[in-house]
Amino acid sequence: MGRQLFVTLIDTSGIKGLYNMTTHHHSTGKLIFCAAGIFVCYSYFAILQEKVTRGQYVDKGNTEKFTYMFALVFVQCVVNCIFAKVLLMTVMKQGEDTTKTSYYATCSLTYFLAMVCSNMALQFVNYPTQVVGKAGKPIPVMILGVLLGGKSYPLRKYCFVTLIVSGVVLFMFKDNVPSKKIEGEGFGQILLLLSLIMDGLTSAVQDKMRAEHKTKSGHMMFSMNIWSTFFSGAVILLTGELLGFLSFLQRHPSAFWHISTLSLCGALGQYFIFLTVTEFGPLTCSIATTTRKCFTVLASVVFFGNSLLPRQWVASFIVFLGLFLDSFYGKTKAVKKEIAN
Repeated sequence: MGRQLFVTLIDTSGIKGLYNMTTHHHSTGKLIFCAAGIFVCYSYFAILQEKVTRGQYVDKGNTEKFTYMFALVFVQCVVNCIFAKVLLMTVMKQGEDTTKTSYYATCSLTYFLAMVCSNMALQFVNYPTQVVGKAGKPIPVMILGVLLGGKSYPLRKYCFVTLIVSGVVLFMFKDNVPSKKIEGEGFGQILLLLSLIMDGLTSAVQDKMRAEHKTKSGHMMFSMNIWSTFFSGAVILLTGELLGFLSFLQRHPSAFWHISTLSLCGALGQYFIFLTVTEFGPLTCSIATTTRKCFTVLASVVFFGNSLLPRQWVASFIVFLGLFLDSFYGKTKAVKKEIAN
């Protein structure tokens, strides 16, 4: 701030140019740092998530699949909660939080269910299907925003979301040709649909929280995860899943490191998203996260041998094209309207 004032007072074009150049390079470097953080954290998160939920663990010649999805969500929520608290005490000091507890409880329940359904779906569908399916998140967010939040969107927004819907439907479409049937694939797609509905409900409640209480991201991250920890903890205790989960980790120590690293990557990725939104705005963050999803699909094909039909490659392109267009143009009108009010 002082340096900016000093440069302004001197008012010499040479020093101004040098300062602007330095600031530009600093800003570019920070953007690369943030984008790289999102890419690295969530790409590694995706690889580990597929390894845990779809891979097989071997113990003394016996193969076993990981099936403890509530416990997996519990660990993720605990790590997210601790990480958010540390951030609030250090770099994200955001003052007092006045948000209603009922909002946090409701939002956390839908957030928790969305995570569980998304993880469970991976037991029945491959990772590219999960990524493309979850890329349809703007669909329930917009529909529930209209129905529950009384929102209105520009025509272009509906066009972009229709493009995303078309891509998702094309990707999921069943060809009338003999193919290797994946057991429970239909159930996996139902789980993805439920996850999307829960995402839409979560966003609707979050909009109310921001509108009524100006809820900050750090408080939201901490409180939602602490409530989700309570929900998932109650489930694994009441169902007895906790004992099975601990026994599985004892038989397969590598699973412990996979889940621990996965949870840390997810928590750190949330910080990079917060940093990107704070420094460069939601548009830049949306572009970075959408691009990351594209590379996640490619990584899944390369590292795990998940083959896609030509139709599914085209469908993936349509979905991500819709997401990019929505990122660039879908929010422009809404932002202007908000500023005008």
